[in-house]
Amino acid sequence: MAGDVSIAYRDSGAAGNTGSVPVVLVHGMGGDGHTWDRFAGQLARRGRRVIIPDLRGHGRSAHAGSYLFPEFGADVLRLVERLGVERVDLVGHSLGGYAVSWVAMERPELVRRLVIEEQPLPLRSGDEQVTFTRRLPSIPELWHATSSAIRHPRAVLAFDRSMTGTALEQFRKPYPEWWEGLAGISAPTLFLRGGPGGMVDLAKLELMRAAVPDFTVRALSCGHSIHRDRYAEFESAVLPFLGH
Repeated sequence: MAGDVSIAYRDSGAAGNTGSVPVVLVHGMGGDGHTWDRFAGQLARRGRRVIIPDLRGHGRSAHAGSYLFPEFGADVLRLVERLGVERVDLVGHSLGGYAVSWVAMERPELVRRLVIEEQPLPLRSGDEQVTFTRRLPSIPELWHATSSAIRHPRAVLAFDRSMTGTALEQFRKPYPEWWEGLAGISAPTLFLRGGPGGMVDLAKLELMRAAVPDFTVRALSCGHSIHRDRYAEFESAVLPFLGH
């Protein structure tokens, strides 16, 4: 349970990978934790404990009455605390990027390394326009870009579609608290962005780079799901960053 929402997760700690800093892998909207299976296997073979939650409203986790971005982060933080983890590496894709960045803001001493993949960056004020590489994606695009429907059709069946409208509404509204919290992130941070098919506003990414004390950007020539569509490049960027 995370608060009053039941959060399903997988934990390789049961297999004995407990001797190093655990890695938490957080999926994007419309998918579930199985999107990380290949990368999780690589980490486990290197002796890392890997924890993979299904976000609220996804996979085997419970549906919820609310799907605000901070709530996804609070669920991840409560799970880590419940497992008694004292230090962690976080990797989050898209919506998962909001979750892991929120944890790094709230508990900077907990997070050793932070990886954010293709998180659409929010507005800072009401004067800005929403841009994802200069356009707002349609609902079908947002769905297909973040899901692993072909490989894991059960993710489609489990997904609470009511959150799609809530997510788009939040993308359109200013989120100044998130921007203000960036300076509190103390973990070295790697941000992976795709090319023209991605959802990252490059001007806002530069503002994020200026706000986070230790921040590196890696650009790849693909769309929104780098770890799925350019797996080898994703692995070659993230594994060394995590110490492998």
